[in-house]
Amino acid sequence: MCEQKLKDKVALITGGAQGIGRAIADKLANEGAKIVIVDVMEDAAKKTAEEISKEKNVESLSLKIDVSSSQETDEMVKKTVEKFGKIDIIINNAGITRDNLLVRMSDEEWDKVIAINLKGVFNCSKAAAKVMMKQRSGKIVNIASVVGLMGNAGQVNYSASKGGVIALTKTLARELASRNINVNAVAPGFIKTAMTDKLSEEAKKKLTDIIPLNRLGEASDVANAVKFLCTEESSYITGEIISINGGMYM
Repeated sequence: MCEQKLKDKVALITGGAQGIGRAIADKLANEGAKIVIVDVMEDAAKKTAEEISKEKNVESLSLKIDVSSSQETDEMVKKTVEKFGKIDIIINNAGITRDNLLVRMSDEEWDKVIAINLKGVFNCSKAAAKVMMKQRSGKIVNIASVVGLMGNAGQVNYSASKGGVIALTKTLARELASRNINVNAVAPGFIKTAMTDKLSEEAKKKLTDIIPLNRLGEASDVANAVKFLCTEESSYITGEIISINGGMYM
């Protein structure tokens, strides 16, 4: 059996109950990491954590947390440290969409997306960084998006939030480098999820036609890149945004 690259590391994944978050949790657990599944869906988070523990033979914890609340994210890190004694990795994956054109977008649609997608990354990173700075080690990986780089009609709130995550990543990388904390992001393109499964075949064809690799991405494509950024193999990489979009935006 190959040596596990994250043996006994503690990895916290927000939005980890399903989709890309679940795929990331699975990959990190494969490498021996202890897993903390954070989600607003309490039952789903608990189920995922239990399944990963059983399948991968690692310790796990599940927490129901709203990442837009700094009080809850402080509690999230506190409970993680109480159980495992440290936090080595945080994956800021939690995110939502509330799509609409600018002139039709409500304040609520704007505020909710910014609160979860951008303020949530700020809250979680701030809480985790306090622990990591004392440890003088840590990995923060943020999940941005191709639309944070190129924009997308009907997603002014989402693209603004993900563009903000990209800028936040670069700034945190500068602030935390002296404490041996790497901060990077991945920017997925169109990935097969429950959301894209609902698209018509015509809509899927239009998408794949603008992707040079001519397919939608898999959650595992994102998880593989995130895993790399969590290992010592990426120790000299910080402040980077890795695009995972099949060449759709270069």
